[in-house]
Amino acid sequence: MTFPLIAKTISGLEDVLVRELTDMGATDVLKLNRAASFTGDTEMMYKVNYTCRTALRILKPLFHFEILEQKDLYEKIHDFPWEEYLDAEHSLSIDAVISYTVFTNSQFVAQKSKDAIVDRLREKLGKRPSVDLENPDFRINVHLFKDSCTVALDSSGQSLHRRGYRKSTGPAPINEVLAAGLVKLSEWDVATPLFDPMCGSGTLLIEAAMLAKKMPAGYFREQWGFMKWRDFDASVWEKVKAENNERISPLEMKMHGSDRAGRAIESARENLKFTNLYEDITLSVISFEESKPPFEKGFIISNPPYDERLQIEDSLAFYKMIGDTLKQKYAGYTAWMISSDLESVKFIGLRPSRRIPVFNGPLECRFLKFDLFAGKKGFQNELGLPKGSEG
Repeated sequence: MTFPLIAKTISGLEDVLVRELTDMGATDVLKLNRAASFTGDTEMMYKVNYTCRTALRILKPLFHFEILEQKDLYEKIHDFPWEEYLDAEHSLSIDAVISYTVFTNSQFVAQKSKDAIVDRLREKLGKRPSVDLENPDFRINVHLFKDSCTVALDSSGQSLHRRGYRKSTGPAPINEVLAAGLVKLSEWDVATPLFDPMCGSGTLLIEAAMLAKKMPAGYFREQWGFMKWRDFDASVWEKVKAENNERISPLEMKMHGSDRAGRAIESARENLKFTNLYEDITLSVISFEESKPPFEKGFIISNPPYDERLQIEDSLAFYKMIGDTLKQKYAGYTAWMISSDLESVKFIGLRPSRRIPVFNGPLECRFLKFDLFAGKKGFQNELGLPKGSEG
C-alpha cells in the first residue's frame, strides 16, 4: 500500500532532492519550498530514510484540516485517534511550522497541539505520555499555512543530517546534508581526484567519498523514528539495508584534504578512522596559500570560513589570497566555493561560471564555480576586467 510522504531539505537543494527521490523510484515527486512531496510504500519510506543524502526529515502525513479560528487547532488534533499510534508510555515532541496563519507564535502552536494529544490519551488510556524534546519516541510535525493544517509523523526521528560518523568537529562545521548537496550541485563525476583545501573536520570529503562508494547516507546511524512505530516491519527494514549495502564499492579516485588548523585535521582523522575512509583520503596541515596541488588536475570543493561563522581579521585579503592561490597554482582544476560574504568573495578576482543560491543555516550563500583555465581567459576579476582595472 502506498501513501503520501514529504521530504524536507535545505533551501537551494530542492532540485537535487527531487532528482534523488526520482532515482530511488519514488512516484508523484513534486518540488515544494524546502521540501518535496512523493508517494511510496513502507519499503520506500525506509529506503529514503536510509539512503537519501539531501533530505533532513521524512514526514508521513496523518490528517489535514482547515482552521477558521484558533480553537479549531486544539479540537481537530484532540479528535484524532492518537491511541491507535501512541501508548501512554511513549514520549513525544511537537515541531510546529507556521506561515500566514491566525497564529503568530510557533511555540504556542506546538504547546496547544501537545495539550490536545496528551489530553486525548489521558482520556482514552487513563495516563498521559511524557514530553521529551531531545530524543522522543514520537516526533510529530504540525504545519500551518494560511488556514490549512497538516499533521504528520516524523519517520526520521532526529534530523537525517546526523549521519552518525561525526565523532569530532572543529568550530562551525558544515551540515552533512548541505555538504552532500554541494557535492551533488557541483556535478562532480566521482572519477576526478577531489581536493578540499579548507576541509575542517572533513565533512565535505566524507560525504563525497560516501557518494562515490555508493555508501548509504545512513550507513553509520543506528536509530530512526519509525523504529518506535507499532507497524515497524523489521524484515522490510533489514531487506532495505542489505540491498543498499551490497552496492557499496571501493573508492577508485584519490581524495585529499588540508587545513591550516592542526586541531581540525586531527578531528578529520578521527572521523575518517571511524568511517574506514582513512586509507582513501589523505590529509595535511597547511594553509591554502602555501599548498601545492595534490593532483595534476582535479576538482576543488570547499567551504572557506567567512565572517558570520568564523572571525577573519581581513576578509578581503582572505578572499584575495584564495583567488591568487587558485590562479597561481591550480590551473586545470575546477573549483567550487560556498560563501555568505557576497561582497568579499568578489575579491577572489575570478569570474564564476555558475552561481547557485543556497542557505547555510540562516545565512544566504552563493555556491560559486570557477573554471581555472591557464592564461587570461580564466583569470579575470568579477567584472571581467583585467586584474587591477576595476576602477
